[in-house]
Amino acid sequence: MVATDFDAERTYDEDQFTAREIFRSERAKAVLGFFEPGQFIPVHAPDSDVVITVRTGRGTIKDGEREHDVSEGDVVAVPAGEARGVRAEGERLEATLVTAPPPSDADHQLVREGLRRGEFDPR
Repeated sequence: MVATDFDAERTYDEDQFTAREIFRSERAKAVLGFFEPGQFIPVHAPDSDVVITVRTGRGTIKDGEREHDVSEGDVVAVPAGEARGVRAEGERLEATLVTAPPPSDADHQLVREGLRRGEFDPR
């Protein structure tokens, strides 16, 4: 069993979002995401489902061609293969992201490219 909390894992980076992996198996991965205002996970479409639960803050979650304004307590589920991204809007954002199965390194190529170029939607 893994037991932790946001206070123990909280880490912010002024350059890009921070993802603190708290669990991984062959079937699922869970991370706590910490975003300064304007920071993001670039839009990408891995072959895994994701459920994002916003703990605090405000942001935008891209789900296919839709964008959802989210805040504390909101939950968004995006199926595998669908484009998704997360961006903090105007304040810090903290969220839990659970993916099943865990995305591969290749699945995150667009994430790396978007972060390098500073683009939320690098597609």
